[in-house]
Amino acid sequence: MSAFDFRNFEDRRQNSQAAKAALLEKFKARPPLDDPEMRAKAQARAEVARARDERARERERIRIETERKAAEEKRLREEAELAAQIAREAAEAAALAERKAAEAAEKKAARDARYAARKANVKIRR
Repeated sequence: MSAFDFRNFEDRRQNSQAAKAALLEKFKARPPLDDPEMRAKAQARAEVARARDERARERERIRIETERKAAEEKRLREEAELAAQIAREAAEAAALAERKAAEAAEKKAARDARYAARKANVKIRR
């Protein structure tokens, strides 16, 4: 616990008035807004703010452009992958069709050979 404060109400009131008076003097000491020096400072602050805003807009434009380029590259890459996949599937389908045609030709040749063998066997018996 802190020690007892022996100051009385009048001391606190005087300190408060002194602080308020110091603030008022500080406020009065400021130059008016139409002072050329204050105008120059305000103009300099405004120019700095404009430059900061311009840099922020430029960074945003660059970020958007970069994202757009990345999206375009991704789209082109995906299109190329899709075209390659379609070509692979077409080649696989052609190979499958070719295999099926070859198997069908082999089956037909085997069937024809069996038929010819049966016919030859029937001619031999007669």
